[in-house]
Amino acid sequence: MDTGKNIRLTSAELSQLWGSHQNDTLAICMLRYFLNHVEDTEIRPLLQHTLEISQAHILKLTGFFQEEGNAVPQGLTEDDVNESAPRLFSDTYMLMYLQQVGQLGLNAYSVAVANSTRQDIHTYFSECLREYTELHAMANDLLLAKGLYVRPPYIPTQDNVSFVDSTKFLTGWFGKRRPLLSLEVANLFANAQRNALGVSTLIGFSQVARSKEVTNYLIRGKEIAAKHVEIFGSILREDDLPIPMTWDSEVTKSTTPPFSDKLMTVATTGLIAIGIGYYGTSMATSMRADINTHYVRLTGEIGKYSLDGAKLMIKNGWLEQPPMQADRDGLAKP
Repeated sequence: MDTGKNIRLTSAELSQLWGSHQNDTLAICMLRYFLNHVEDTEIRPLLQHTLEISQAHILKLTGFFQEEGNAVPQGLTEDDVNESAPRLFSDTYMLMYLQQVGQLGLNAYSVAVANSTRQDIHTYFSECLREYTELHAMANDLLLAKGLYVRPPYIPTQDNVSFVDSTKFLTGWFGKRRPLLSLEVANLFANAQRNALGVSTLIGFSQVARSKEVTNYLIRGKEIAAKHVEIFGSILREDDLPIPMTWDSEVTKSTTPPFSDKLMTVATTGLIAIGIGYYGTSMATSMRADINTHYVRLTGEIGKYSLDGAKLMIKNGWLEQPPMQADRDGLAKP
């Protein structure tokens, strides 16, 4: 069968390859620093395994770009990490980071597979999806073994099939609100959990940022994430459901920067973009008006925060331009 290498990459394939390169260079910087400080003998091999996955990805991705005659992206480099800087995050945080990396990889690579037409690209992203399925399972297993895994809430089993008989099922602002659906519970809990880890990440980042402007941006992000944790938690508490634990204590007092301001800003805006996607999915699968209104409002808030981050990166020359369509009108000018 023709692998399709004689066929040009589509815009969908090129965008997925470019985004993967950015994410893997970021992961390499973070993981190299973590490996210089991790003490837990069970977490270290998983960090090393994840680093080797990302390093292998970069070699493969570089080949794809070069074969296409496309410039190889820069991404983050060794100039963006100081591996010898003092410890900023605990071993527990590192394991939680790996679990989230696995989860985000599952989502990203499933989209990449679905958007791939050329056989070699489809095969590559399918392999990445398999790798991150295994990584996510290994991180979960280790969290469970250490008693650190935070399970989503349980709800009672359903004794019989029933059908909705009133539009009150959809309301939520006035009168008695119906109990949360299982998928609403799952999304609220997961969004609160991601934001709780985000708070810890931004606490650490804000402690070590060099630029006052970047420090203020990171502190603002921490406050936004903390507010979102409280909002999602309050909805869960209203139904007498547990909320995720926080990870603030997993950040040390170090103020020596292990990462460049560029890396921390890029990482933060990237996480916000992912969060917007999760909020959109949560909104689409929620059937209570008050919850959807929260998601709309909070999406707008983090969208504005992400835009401000992009402006900050442009100001400092940190925003690498993704592949872009040719300016036909500009090319046609005499």
